[in-house]
Amino acid sequence: MAYNPEKISLEEASRFGIKVNFELMDNGQKRYKLDGPEGSSYCRTVGAETGSWQNSHYHKELSELYVVQFGWIVFAEMNPNGECHLRFLREGETVTVKSFVPHTIFMSSNAVTHTIKYGDVRSGIDWFAYEKLDEFTHKSLKSSY
Repeated sequence: MAYNPEKISLEEASRFGIKVNFELMDNGQKRYKLDGPEGSSYCRTVGAETGSWQNSHYHKELSELYVVQFGWIVFAEMNPNGECHLRFLREGETVTVKSFVPHTIFMSSNAVTHTIKYGDVRSGIDWFAYEKLDEFTHKSLKSSY
């Protein structure tokens, strides 16, 4: 049996609550997103020409899975005691983030990541800034990679 799936149009996907969203972030990173109606999403992020941090945040309902496709990232998270933990991830490595954990990543120049957000958030946006972690990552760790 030949593999010959029928294409689904963006209009048809939209009727099922699927949205396509492409964004150029302030830090130069490009995001190519596919968002589901319950708050889940898939995002391919392409790093800027110069390595850069994303904005620190947490989710109340969603969990996230980061996959490094090309290049490398530094994953940073803050525990309830205010301690910051860093993890260096290379191509093929992954990290999972549970809800209520403040986190961010530094993407090396032109790195590519895949991020899957999963959970059920029908009540709106589930992204909350966490400036305390930004203060640590943006000031303590210089973005000179």
